[in-house]
Amino acid sequence: MAGFDCVTMVPGRALPIDNSDTEDIHYVESIVRRSGTSFYWAMRLLPLEKRQAMFAIYAFCREVDDIADDPGDEASKRSRLADWRNEIARMYQGDPTRSVSRAVIQASKRFDLRKEDFEAIVAGMEMDAGDRVRIADTTELTLYCDRVACAVGRLSTQIFGVEEPKGRQLAKELGQALQLTNILRDLEEDAHRDRLYLPEDLLRAHGIKTTEDPMTVLKQPEATAVFQQISEVAQARFSGAAKVLSSCDRRQVRPATIMMEVYLRTFNRLMSRGWRKWAEPVSVPKIEKLWVALRHGVI
Repeated sequence: MAGFDCVTMVPGRALPIDNSDTEDIHYVESIVRRSGTSFYWAMRLLPLEKRQAMFAIYAFCREVDDIADDPGDEASKRSRLADWRNEIARMYQGDPTRSVSRAVIQASKRFDLRKEDFEAIVAGMEMDAGDRVRIADTTELTLYCDRVACAVGRLSTQIFGVEEPKGRQLAKELGQALQLTNILRDLEEDAHRDRLYLPEDLLRAHGIKTTEDPMTVLKQPEATAVFQQISEVAQARFSGAAKVLSSCDRRQVRPATIMMEVYLRTFNRLMSRGWRKWAEPVSVPKIEKLWVALRHGVI
């Protein structure tokens, strides 16, 4: 969400809302509310059309993410994700069959959202769908972050009205910062699910013997150096995102600013806790998240 004025209006975004879409709009909003996300109120700050579009994007992400995180077998997950790939194709052929995809395609028509970004999100969920998850190298980690986080950022900046190439830069910087923070925060939880997002080439570079058991990898003393190296990348991405945001009309990018500020608080808590305590849970209290939303949503 990455020097010059950054806000332009997206052609065609003033299309009227057909009354027949009302049920789909209510459905995707209900998904957002039920999710309990603290960013619901950040999205509520947006004008009506942008808010409805963001709800549709969030609902789409929730649908495919839930598939990847389900405890079901890998074959079933991949089949369901393939169904979503087909649904994306139907969306862009003008024949969506689900409430979420009907809401998404309305958003796409108004804000010129790219089909390849939705496909990238599904590809990211396919990376997560395996019975075990390993990342071969830093290039694959960057690809993973792009698919599960930066692609969502590209859709979001398109809705916010951030002009290119600044919108893509913001999505890249902030998406990587948020996903790397997630990885560092969830090391133990992911390990228990046989997921290890630390790149194997980076582990080997620090003399860490990779095994079939992620917990064994994390418990090796040298792992703290890997955590630190990834945290330095995340810190640089937060700084890059803040620089881009500072050059934007703050009213247009309030949701991105709120998300960054909340995640930055998580990241700073991780840094203060220290990497030798990598299994110790870190979270931001709900009241603090609401304060951040109020501060950046009103002031």
